[in-house]
Amino acid sequence: MNEVIKDTEIRMEKSLDQLQSELGKIRTGRANPSLLDGVKVSCYGTLTPLAQVASVNAEDARTITVSPWDKNLIADIEKAIITSDLGLNPSSQGELIRIPLPPLSEERRRDFVKLAKSTGESTKVSVRNIRRDAITGLKDLLKSKEITEDDDRRLQSDIQEVTDTFIAKIDKQVAAKEADLLKI
Repeated sequence: MNEVIKDTEIRMEKSLDQLQSELGKIRTGRANPSLLDGVKVSCYGTLTPLAQVASVNAEDARTITVSPWDKNLIADIEKAIITSDLGLNPSSQGELIRIPLPPLSEERRRDFVKLAKSTGESTKVSVRNIRRDAITGLKDLLKSKEITEDDDRRLQSDIQEVTDTFIAKIDKQVAAKEADLLKI
C-alpha cells in the first residue's frame, strides 16, 4: 500500500524537478550559465548540448562567457546562441565568447512572470493528474479486494496530503522566481 504513495511521490518529484529546470531557463536580470542549457551546437554534423563542447560561466552579473574546448567550434557556438530564442548577441574575443545580457524592461519582466506562472500551473496540472492516476490505482486495488475500504479512504487522504505538499512547493518556487524577476 505504501508503494502507491511512494510511486506517487517519486512521480510528483520528477514534475517538480522539471518545473525547476523550466524556471531556470527563464532569464532574470542576472547572468546565469543555466540560461544556455537548452542551446544545441552543430558539432561535426551532430547537435550537441553547449555544455558538452564548452565551459559556460557567469563572468559578472551581466556577462556570460563561453570557452569552447575545440577552438574550431567558435563560429558554430555563436550561430547556435544567435538562432536560439533567447535574444542574446554573442561576440567572440579570440578563444572566448562573451554574451552580454541586456537589462530587462519592465514589460519583458512581466512577460517572464506570466511565463513562470503558466509553467507552474502546467506543473500543478501534471501533479493533479498523478494524483488522479494514483486514486484510480487504489480503486482498482479495492475492486480486486487487495485493500479494504478503510485502507482506500486512508490512502486517498494520504495521497491528497502529498499532492497538497507538492502544490505548495510549486507555488513557492514560482513565487521565488517571480520575486527574482521583479527585483531590479
